[in-house]
Amino acid sequence: MNLNLNNKNALVCGSTQGIGKATAMALAAEGVNVTLIARNEEKLKEVLSELPQQRQHDYIVADFSNPAKLEEKVKAYVSSKRNFHILINNTGGPKSGAISQASPEEFTTAFQMHIICNHILVQACLPFMKSEAYGRIINVISTSVKEPIEGLGVSNTIRNAVANWAKTLAGELGQFGITVNNVLPGFTDTARLDQIIKVKAERAGTSEKEMTQIMKNYVPAKRFAKPEETANAITFLASECAAYINGINLPVDGGRTKSL
Repeated sequence: MNLNLNNKNALVCGSTQGIGKATAMALAAEGVNVTLIARNEEKLKEVLSELPQQRQHDYIVADFSNPAKLEEKVKAYVSSKRNFHILINNTGGPKSGAISQASPEEFTTAFQMHIICNHILVQACLPFMKSEAYGRIINVISTSVKEPIEGLGVSNTIRNAVANWAKTLAGELGQFGITVNNVLPGFTDTARLDQIIKVKAERAGTSEKEMTQIMKNYVPAKRFAKPEETANAITFLASECAAYINGINLPVDGGRTKSL
C-alpha cells in the first residue's frame, strides 16, 4: 500500500517521547517533513537528530501551558518557514485523581492545554490545508472517550470535550478535503502509563510489578501496546489512503474497550 505521504509537512505535538516521538519517526519514514513541537529544546534536538536526514525536519519550542505564546510562535513559524498538511495534536494528560477532589483550576488548566491549544494549532494550519485541498488533523486522546477510566476524573472530562470538538470540526471541514479523526490509545508502554501504574499500586497496596500484570490481564492481547503500534494507526489516518475516514474515534487498545 502506497500511503502517498512523500514531501507532505507535518506538525507533531508532544514529540520528544512516547506516542508523539514514535509518530514523528513513522511519518518521517514515509517521506514526511516533520516539525516537532514540545517545551524541552534539548530533547527536541535529540529527536531531531534521530529522524532521517534526507528530509527537511525542524522543531518549535513551545509550552502548552501558555496558549498565547504558543499561538504567537506557531503563527510566526507558518508565516515565515513552513505550512502543514498534517497536524498531530498530542498533549500529556492531566494528573490522576478522583473527580470529586479535583480543583476548578485543574479543569481550567486541562481545558487550555487540550482544547484551546488544539484549536490554536488548527486555526494556524487551516488556510494552507484548504488551499491544498488536503488536511489531516489527528488528535491523540484516550479510550476514556468511550469508557471513563477510574481515577482519571479530570482527564475523562477533558478528553470527551476534545472528541466532541473534533467531531464538530470533521463536519465543517470535510468539504475542503480535510479530515479530523481521534486515535484512542489504550494501555501503552510510555512514561504516562508508568505514572498511572505507580499511583494504582500505591492505592491498592500492591507492587508495581503486580499492578502491571493486573492491568495486562484486562487486555485480551495480554500485553501493553508499543508506542509504534499507535503511531502506525496515526500514520495511516494521515495518508491519502484514509481520505474517506472522517470524524471517528479509533481505539488502539488490544481489544480492552468493551463498548463498540
